[in-house]
Amino acid sequence: MSQEVNEFIEKVQEPWQAQLCRELREVVHHAIPDVQERIQYNKPHFLKNKKYAAVISTSKDAVSFTIFNATDLELPEGLFDGPPERKTIKFRSKQSIDGGMLTAFVKLASSTL
Repeated sequence: MSQEVNEFIEKVQEPWQAQLCRELREVVHHAIPDVQERIQYNKPHFLKNKKYAAVISTSKDAVSFTIFNATDLELPEGLFDGPPERKTIKFRSKQSIDGGMLTAFVKLASSTL
């Protein structure tokens, strides 16, 4: 795991957002055991074979998780936004993630990277 991403998470102001960032990072690591991490555009990016697989970003009241290469995913209606090739889900305070579902989506989307 990248020290840069550790530092990003440590600097997140809201405890609930930092916790979600840690959980989403674990999702990516479970889905892609050899994932590479880096900070780009002030956000943690996760790469497989030098191609984007996922990104975590924070805003004032949310944590967003984007899955790349998502064109062939069959996603639940209304949970994800964005163009076919990348889908984003937003989490707000007191919302929890479905780690199993997200891990499966990241694993499937990244399988062709």
